[in-house]
Parts: sequence; C-alpha cells; structure tokens
Amino acid sequence: MDRFFGFDLGDAESAIARLYKEDQVVPEMIPVVGEKSFITAYAQQTSGEILIGEKSCYADNVVKRRLRFKSRFLAEPASVAADVKSFAAGVLGELYGNGDIIQNEETSVYVGCPAGWDKNAREHYREIFESTGYPPVKIISESRAAMVSACQSKHLQIGVDILSKPVLVVDIGSSTTDFAYIMGGKEVEMRTAGEVMLGGGLMDEILLEESVADAGIFRKKIQNVFDESEPWRTYAEFAARRLKEKYFSDEEFWRNNKCVESIVLHYNRPVKLTLKMDQTIADKLVNKKLAKLGGRSFREVFTESLRDVKDAITGKQPELIFLTGGVSKLPAIRQWCTKVFPDAVIITATDPEFSVARGLAYCGRIDEDLKEFKEDLDQLVNSNVIEDIVNKHITGLYRGAVDCLVDPIVEKVALPIFERWRSGEISRLSDTDVILQQDIGSFLSEDEARALLAGPITSWLRPVIEELEEYTVPICIKHRVPYTALSLKSYLSVSDIDIKVDAKELFAIKEMTLLIDSIVTALLAILMSTLSFIPFFADPSGIMVGIITSVVILFLGKDKMQEKMLEADIPKAVRKLVPKGAFASRMDNISADVKEAFYKSLEQEKNDEIRTRMVEEISTQIQHTLVKMAEIVEIPLG
Repeated sequence: MDRFFGFDLGDAESAIARLYKEDQVVPEMIPVVGEKSFITAYAQQTSGEILIGEKSCYADNVVKRRLRFKSRFLAEPASVAADVKSFAAGVLGELYGNGDIIQNEETSVYVGCPAGWDKNAREHYREIFESTGYPPVKIISESRAAMVSACQSKHLQIGVDILSKPVLVVDIGSSTTDFAYIMGGKEVEMRTAGEVMLGGGLMDEILLEESVADAGIFRKKIQNVFDESEPWRTYAEFAARRLKEKYFSDEEFWRNNKCVESIVLHYNRPVKLTLKMDQTIADKLVNKKLAKLGGRSFREVFTESLRDVKDAITGKQPELIFLTGGVSKLPAIRQWCTKVFPDAVIITATDPEFSVARGLAYCGRIDEDLKEFKEDLDQLVNSNVIEDIVNKHITGLYRGAVDCLVDPIVEKVALPIFERWRSGEISRLSDTDVILQQDIGSFLSEDEARALLAGPITSWLRPVIEELEEYTVPICIKHRVPYTALSLKSYLSVSDIDIKVDAKELFAIKEMTLLIDSIVTALLAILMSTLSFIPFFADPSGIMVGIITSVVILFLGKDKMQEKMLEADIPKAVRKLVPKGAFASRMDNISADVKEAFYKSLEQEKNDEIRTRMVEEISTQIQHTLVKMAEIVEIPLG
C-alpha cells in the first residue's frame, strides 16, 4: 500500500487523515467540504445530489436529511446502515473529486468504531464502506487509534509504558464515552462498561439552552426555529460545541475575558443567537440534572461509569489514563479520574478532535510494516540460520543435562537399588543392570527430572538467543517494531524462567514455557533411548555393578571375591557387612567417570543421530516461538 487514510466518522463531527507509507512523519488532515473537522450530516436533494457537512443542515430542495445517526447504529442497524452508506458515499465523492484518492492506487482506509462494538457489528460496519466503493477497509477501535496517535506523535513519550503497564483510554465523544483497557498494546475485553451513552453533546445542549434563555425578546422565535428544524438546532449545537471547546482550552484566560459567538439562523426570517460561555455556565454543564440522564448530572454519570470500569477490570488497575475527545480538556474530567484512580498518571491529547483520525492512518502504516516484518521473519525462519546456531551450541546442552542429572540419579535411584540388594530384595548383583535401566527410565519420566533440566536448558538457551538476536533485532529496527518483540532473553535468568510480574500478559510467555518444555521432552527422550548404550548400566563390567563389586571386595577381601559372585545369591548377613555410606562415598569418587560415560554415549556413540534429532526439534520450537511472538505485535513504539 502507498497511502493510508484514517476516517473518524463521529456522531456529530468527522475527520479524515492521510499518511504516505514513505517520507511522511505525521498524517495530514484532509479538508472535506472545506473543513478539516466537518459535521456528520448529509442531505439528498431533489436532483439526487448528496450534500454533506454543514451545508447539508440548511440546504433547500431536500427530500431527505439525516444527522447524529452513528450513535444509533447498534440499536437500529438496518436503518442507520443506509444513513452511514449515504454519508460515506458523499465523503468518498469529495475525496475522489479533490484528487485525495486516485482510482486504482494502492490505498487502504481505516475506519474507527467504539471499543464496545463486537466483531459482528464491526464486520457489518466494514461491509457498508466496501459496498459503497471504498478501497480495502479495516475497522479499528477509536480508543486504540487515539493511543497509537499519541505514541507515534511522541507527545506522551510513554512507549515503554504501553508495553509494560496497563492503560485506560477514555474517549469522550459527542454522544458516547468509550472506555478501553489496554495491556501490552492489546485491548482486553472487560466484563462490563465499554461504551456509555454519555457525550459532550449533552453539554452543548445545556449551553444552547442557557443562551436561548438569555436571548431576551428573540427567545421565543429562536425556540420555535429549533422546535421546527432539527438541522438548524444541530447547527447551533455545533457552534456551541466550538465555543465550549474554545473556553475549556484556556479556561483561565476566559475567566477574565468575554467568550461569545454569534450565529444567524436563516429559517423563515433570519434571527441572531449569541452564545456565551463563562464560569457559571461551565459549572452548569457538568452539574445540571438532566432528564436524559435519569435526573443525574454529567459529573455523576461519568464518575459512576469510571467506577463501573474499575470494577470490571479483572487484571491490574490502570497506571496510565489517556483522555481524548472534545471534552477531555475540561479540568474537571481529570479531577474525576484522579478521584477514582488516585495512583494513575493522567494525560490528555493535544488535539483531541484529530487524534483518532491520525491514529487510524498510523494503524494503516503499522499494519503494512507488520506485514513486511512477518515476511522478513518468515525468510529467517525458513533459512538454516537457527539450525546452524543450535548445532553450534548443542554439545553444551548435553553436558549441562548430564551434570544436573547424575547426582540426583545416584541419590534417587542408585542408592535405593543398593539398599534393595543389601536387604536381599535383589538376589544377584547382575540383576541390577535391568533394574537400573528401568528405574532410571522411570525417574527421567517424572516431573522432578523435568524440573531439574529446566535450569540448565534455560542457561543453555541464553547464548543461543543472544546469537539469534543478531538476526532478529535488525528485522525489528527495520520495521519500527520493539526489538523485545522477538527477544526471548527478557524471560530468562541464569537458573530458571524469569517471568516478570508486569509482563504476564505480554509477548509469548506461554510459548517460552512451551519452548523450554519441548527441549526437556526431546532431551529426556534421547536419554531414555541411550540407556542401553551407556556402560553405566550395561553388563557385569558396567560402572554401577562395578561399584557394588568393588565395595564388596573392599570389605570382604579379594580372596572372597570370585568371578561367579555376580551371579551368586550372597547371604544377607554378608551383604549387611557392606555399609551404605561406603557405597555412597565410592559413588562420589567416581562421579566424574559416570558423567564422562554419559558424555561419551551422547556425543560419540550416537552422535549423528542425536545431534540431528535435537537440532531439528529445538530449531522447530524456536521458529514456532518466534512466529507466535510476531503474531501478537500490535503497537510499534513511536
């Protein structure tokens, strides 16, 4: 794709941003009907022409006029779909007419929707745009888009926090307030909350009502216009919104200066309405009881919604709250958020009216980067690089495994077998051969052996992963993806798997555990298959039997020891003369010889077979882990 468009279709206002794949840092806002932020309204004239934006509110010769329809999309999907399509068609016509979109050019359009919409609603929404003739469309949560915009613009400088800390995005629109809980760059579904029918439009209505009440002799005439013409009322609310945002952008300044705006309503006879914002009205906007809110104020419903969201979060409470939307700059909003989430850092977007559109455009380029990122990763996975790295280090894996297993085998297996021989449970020394193989096989199949191997395997993986990062880090840098996205080293310590508390929801923690487990499984299978080849157990000349024999000679004398003794059933009384401590001491003395026997069997006796099998299985698991880690990469840092 060459160009990416972000379409923020709001209930009251809409905006479109465009971002080129190359040579552009920040998305540019595209004027539609002459405005970067235009009214979400359309009108169909008798000629069939579709008008959009402000002029559609008061145009003549209109057979159909619609505004404020998006907020009803979930409640009335069939009827609202037609309105969305008509408005979207008008916008598309403007984009083609102005040359912003060129036919057959590699272009994609990212359209925002509330975080509370489910997959079915999002797919229905997407189909509307594509059926209208838009280039390939993808639907993205408006909350996520706002967050991406903040990260990419470097306004917040919170890139690391996005990947390691829980974030709550609060998007206050004209009709709804949208809450999204983001952990590790991914939206996490909450039991409740999501989208709340509470928006800045309620404040616009209050401001308009107060201005009408203060209109003196023109009050009744203005009220009649609003009662008879919804478009003109909406137009006046739009002007009220602009004045409200102007006031709250610098409330300190306007406390000592007049903040007014006059508009002319051309309905029957022109009439002027003066809109005014001051501290008294600002207080009414948030504290006036409204019938639409069940007799509650904006403040009461908003803080109640925040508490509902807090209760709905099953994971860690947010450490960062990101506010966006037209009302987000209202100082009281920050105060309410602090009261419910006292430990969270609260940040507001610099240009909330455009942050979603820009974030949507960024998402387009991000997706394209991720597509190419995964293609480069696939190329690495399909090469011999990983196999070569594993093969280079495989001998260290054998030695680490043997070093950690021999002493536990002696303690858990050999000593008990010796005790069984001393007690008479095992008749002949030569019988220990088969018994040892069986018991060691059982020991290796138990969880204890698996746990013992996890540490050495994790230590062995560290240099393997460090060498692998020489190939993965350049791929991440090339595509603006955090290099940690493909780093397993972050989750390794010298002795065990170190899963950081703050990172349990991030990256491939499960895949990391599966990687360790798969290597353990493969290694244990190899060890099991080599038991009969290790002279540790083999025959009367094997190390274990030799130890018992040498201990017997030590205590009974060489003249008592004959060749047939291995097959003899030595009396219990004689066996008791051989103390357990002597056997254990002898085992300690020849521990190095036992380990060398293991090394020789693993590295020489079956070298080619073992090496090929281990390299193949470990490389496959590393490749699988990298692919899984790449799948969850969503928000590259700005």
